[in-house]
Amino acid sequence: MALYLVATPIGNLEDITLRALRVLKEVDLIACEDTRHTRRLLDHFGIQKPTVSYHEHNEQARAVELTARLQRGENIALVTDAGTPGISDPAYRVVTAAIAQGVAVIPIPGAVALIAGVIASGLPTDAFLFAGFLPAKQQARRARLEELQTVRTTLVFYEAPHRIRETLADALDVLGNRQASLARELTKLHEQFVRGTLADLLAHFAAHEPRGEMTLVIAGSQHDNSLAVIGISLREQIETLMRDAGLSRNEALKFAASARGLTKREAYQLLLEEKDNVAESDDTSD
Repeated sequence: MALYLVATPIGNLEDITLRALRVLKEVDLIACEDTRHTRRLLDHFGIQKPTVSYHEHNEQARAVELTARLQRGENIALVTDAGTPGISDPAYRVVTAAIAQGVAVIPIPGAVALIAGVIASGLPTDAFLFAGFLPAKQQARRARLEELQTVRTTLVFYEAPHRIRETLADALDVLGNRQASLARELTKLHEQFVRGTLADLLAHFAAHEPRGEMTLVIAGSQHDNSLAVIGISLREQIETLMRDAGLSRNEALKFAASARGLTKREAYQLLLEEKDNVAESDDTSD
């Protein structure tokens, strides 16, 4: 008995592996995110196996059912609509349940959009942080971006086309005008990469209607957090960031505030206090 996590193509059907095809032909049952979608894939390769739905809305109950079948000695393959199970798609519950019952969990690797998007982005790939989908609501989305503001490795996100303009605008405002790459329709006929700064990407999608699933890759922070130490004023830190990192005054204030654990309002108040202290010092020296 074994649970196979089978990666399927994210667009181009040629991206399925020979091992994946063999496993799908040999298992007793295929658990699918959408049985109709997967049936088209199975029919294309002449695979006749029973299927059952397994998605975010029935995940908890179905995990119990699938685990029971595994314990009876069945072999089950779990697939999603596209790509690798468990990567921003259902799989976690049944995987943990299977492991808890001593069932073998076997990954069958293959296509995954985040890797395809990263390796062709032109941004550093030695280390990166995959953050999945950003929250749909702006306040939560900006809060998440602020959490990632000082991460120095490349950032990778998935995003839906109807939210990409808002996401790019928030990323530009919170993270600054970093280098970025947006991949859409990966491996499909209309695959496209849009590369440049976040401002460039925002301008592109202001002029072109966003279509297709998207992988957004953004350069990590290049700023030196060591500036936020005792011995350097907030004003000096901001001036250094503007001079060395090319940030606007507003961007530099945001970064300096984050580096010091302050809100933007608190940082602005500190800046005013520093200015007052300098003025008082000048008056005293006179």
